[in-house]
Amino acid sequence: MFEKTKALCESFLKMGVPCFDLLVRKDGEVIFRHMGGYIDVENKIPIKGDELYNIYSCSKPITVTAMMQLWEKGLFDLDDPLYKYLPEYEHMTVKTEEGIVPAKNPILVRQLFTMTAGLTYNLRSPHLLQLREDTQGRCPTREVARYLAREPLAYEPGTQYLYSLAHDVLAALVEVLSGEKFEDYVRKNIFEPMGMTRSDFLMDPAVYDRVATHYRFDAEKGKAVLRDKWPAYRMGTEHASGGAGCVSTVEDYSKFLEGLRTCKLLKKETIDVITRDWHNEEEKKTFPVQDFWYGLGVRMRKPGGVLADFGWGGAAGATGHVDIVNGMTLYYSQHLISSPNQSMRTRVYSAVMADLGYDVPVVIPDNPENNKLTY
Repeated sequence: MFEKTKALCESFLKMGVPCFDLLVRKDGEVIFRHMGGYIDVENKIPIKGDELYNIYSCSKPITVTAMMQLWEKGLFDLDDPLYKYLPEYEHMTVKTEEGIVPAKNPILVRQLFTMTAGLTYNLRSPHLLQLREDTQGRCPTREVARYLAREPLAYEPGTQYLYSLAHDVLAALVEVLSGEKFEDYVRKNIFEPMGMTRSDFLMDPAVYDRVATHYRFDAEKGKAVLRDKWPAYRMGTEHASGGAGCVSTVEDYSKFLEGLRTCKLLKKETIDVITRDWHNEEEKKTFPVQDFWYGLGVRMRKPGGVLADFGWGGAAGATGHVDIVNGMTLYYSQHLISSPNQSMRTRVYSAVMADLGYDVPVVIPDNPENNKLTY
């Protein structure tokens, strides 16, 4: 069983992915676990399945869940101006062809979720570099948002989609709304209720010695090369990056996905809000993926097809899927930045569903250049 899924995962190894780990649940029960390759290529150490990974943007659905728990408590409205809670965002500027001018519209809270706030993913912008200097490399979560507000926006809020540091600002917003550090709130309200004992947003630097060997794919060499285990998007020792800072395991993150599927972490009505198509027609023109819609921090299938999952992926190749309709969750993990299969990860869910008898086409890649589907 699961022959298509196995073939797809094995094809990733042939592309140069060092290892993978896949866990699939149906109605809460593990129906398939498949892993392969070397977690340490240099020393030929096979993957075991209990590894800690930098999950990068798979952190974003966790941050969204934290925020929407606070939304369920009535602590904010999605259409509130951001400056209502983070005053430094009241008078923003925006880059235009005529130069930097005052922004016409305020950033709304929901525009942080939908990546339409005007922010960018430039970690080396002048004010973020200044933040590192001013805080001696600590970069507290709330200060990241404060310094980021000093940068001009890339576009007028509500007019474009641009992947950005918006979810790092959401982490700061969690701190303001809850009165707790972001990492503490998440631990108490998401990780502990779901039994996620090995997940955290703000581990001591020494803990990164226990993170799995981290690689970057070198396209010129055609192979994976070692990179630092410190997460690429964590700016400092006190930066709990809501957008990319979580460290977790396959087992733990699968528990998080189950918390969404079973509505243990959020109400079903809230899940419905998250998985709505929130982009206006102007914003849709700049959304890079035509096969999916983008809701409040998650991608979801357009209606009319067999598949009904939502979720998100990460920079090192992980991808998470929640399918309430069919009672399914799936988490696929690898630890390779700039991976050659980055654009093909959602095929894993398609392959699983095809192996379960659903009428879903599956393409097993023989050459990554011929396969350009994206997440």
